[in-house]
Amino acid sequence: MKGLLQRVSSARVEVAGETVGAINQGLLVLVAVEPQDTPASADKLLHKLLNYRVFSDAEGKMNLSLIDVGGGLLLVSQFTLAADTKSGLRPSFSRAAPPALGAELFSYLLAKAKGMHRPVETGQFGADMQVHLVNDGPVTLLLES
Repeated sequence: MKGLLQRVSSARVEVAGETVGAINQGLLVLVAVEPQDTPASADKLLHKLLNYRVFSDAEGKMNLSLIDVGGGLLLVSQFTLAADTKSGLRPSFSRAAPPALGAELFSYLLAKAKGMHRPVETGQFGADMQVHLVNDGPVTLLLES
């Protein structure tokens, strides 16, 4: 499972012109599920997301986690993160999980996140989404479980 973490001042997701999820300070995470992923993969990714130290402390060093700052978590499904781009000029999505597995594990991750942290928001799985964000830093990291 992959999570492209972006530290944000604010972020929102729109579907058909309506906002379906929004946060202020926190993390926007684009999530890709791969065929070998399991609930344990989701648990490991969630642990990293909640505890990864990407927020600045009083001295300006990245020593604080999402939990430490009480920030929001916006999870957005993004199967294209699993693309194979090593050859050719068109991505192959053979490394992405089938939609049913992707939906199942993304829903699992979302439910676990909501049980462990607040606020947690999301986009809409499989929808054509517009993601708006103010990347703070910018800080963008690819986490894998």
